[in-house]
Amino acid sequence: QVQLVESGGGLVQAGGSLRLSCGVSGRASSIYLMAWFRQAPGKEREFLARIPWGSGWTYHADSVKGRFTVSRDNAKDIVYLQMNSLKPDDTAVYYCAARLQSQTDYKFWGRGTQVTVSS
Repeated sequence: QVQLVESGGGLVQAGGSLRLSCGVSGRASSIYLMAWFRQAPGKEREFLARIPWGSGWTYHADSVKGRFTVSRDNAKDIVYLQMNSLKPDDTAVYYCAARLQSQTDYKFWGRGTQVTVSS
């Protein structure tokens, strides 16, 4: 099992920045990929970015490329999402998720952290 806890959300003005953190505990050594998603009220969940738990390339969705950056600190078992140039449309609950090496999808999810961007 893997436990994920997001933090770092809050209220920010348009143009501002936030850094979200996702603390990982449990069977971290079994993780293959970590990802960030978000879900705004009335909208479907949206994939934002992913990063291999070990070595490898990151990937960012076109909607956030150039503004959001995913990174990790394996020594601390934390995955980050740096969000810059925030817009009101970025308002959503942000989730981190983990996919194990034995899985084909993200099976472990945190509870989410609210990000609200005011205009």
